[in-house]
Amino acid sequence: MSSSSSSSSSSSTTTSTTLTTSNNKNKLVICIGDIHGYITKLQNVWSNLESSTNPHDFATATIIFLGDYCDRGPNTRDVIDFLIDLPSRYPNQTHVFLAGNHDFAFAAFVGVLPPPPAAAAGGEEGFRGGWREYEESEEREGWFKGEGFEEMHLQGRRWAGKITVKVNVAKGTEYQGSIYDAAPTFESYGVPHGSADLIKAVPDSHKKFLADLVWVHEEDDVFVNTEDGVKCCKLIAVHAGLEKGVDVKQQLQMLKARDTRVPKVPQLSGRMNVWEIPEELRSSPTIIVSGHHGKLHVEGLRLIIDEGGGYAHKPVAAIVLPSMKIIRDTDVLAK
Repeated sequence: MSSSSSSSSSSSTTTSTTLTTSNNKNKLVICIGDIHGYITKLQNVWSNLESSTNPHDFATATIIFLGDYCDRGPNTRDVIDFLIDLPSRYPNQTHVFLAGNHDFAFAAFVGVLPPPPAAAAGGEEGFRGGWREYEESEEREGWFKGEGFEEMHLQGRRWAGKITVKVNVAKGTEYQGSIYDAAPTFESYGVPHGSADLIKAVPDSHKKFLADLVWVHEEDDVFVNTEDGVKCCKLIAVHAGLEKGVDVKQQLQMLKARDTRVPKVPQLSGRMNVWEIPEELRSSPTIIVSGHHGKLHVEGLRLIIDEGGGYAHKPVAAIVLPSMKIIRDTDVLAK
């Protein structure tokens, strides 16, 4: 199947261990794209997924959320409440919550990122060492300088900053507070953008959700329908993708360790350098599934599921494996 359109030991929040079912070609793996604070879109795509799949298969499916739960849309708090409740509502599903670059930055601001290894990060310097590489952008992006900024990861400072330009030229939209469009997230918790009061306003359950987000998820024995028939594949889910020209084993080790010494994690925030499947993974069938890119792009085993991109007028999409069927929140399904 090939189509493309632009309409768009690691910690884990899975509810059970990864399933290995080499003899079960009917196991459902559902990957849901970036939600960006739109609770109604999330509720609708979930309802459409449930109504369009076999009830038993849905009840036992592996559901992989591809990250970016916050920012741009108005309902981040409600979105995270919905996600937190899923394991109790669907106890036989496996739920995987990947960190997107927006979620990483949100976690950085509220202080729940894993701390960097002290020795390798330069002794007592902590996250401050990561600021230097990008300090030429500090004034333009208006990095956060409020309470607690001295110990904050770069992305937390950028997320809560007040950008000095109004228009995102690449997207043709106005920035909402910061480079991350984070103002709606602050407002969903009842505080103004850039306020340190957000740290107190975010419930402990939400902080735990952000703290537990995984940076990569691997799944064995995932079956997919292709032009050459049904294939049994390995699946790697990561918000933006894996870098080309960088050893895949090293990338996976870093992602599983959630190494926060890195000021910008390319696998969570990269663009063209993470678009393709790395050459060394092409010798055996490997699916790479991501969100992040503001596109719906399905080409061979490279799946990019982010049709919405955080735009109010675009849908949230999901892909169902093995069928490779795309389900959107806007679909009107026969009952």
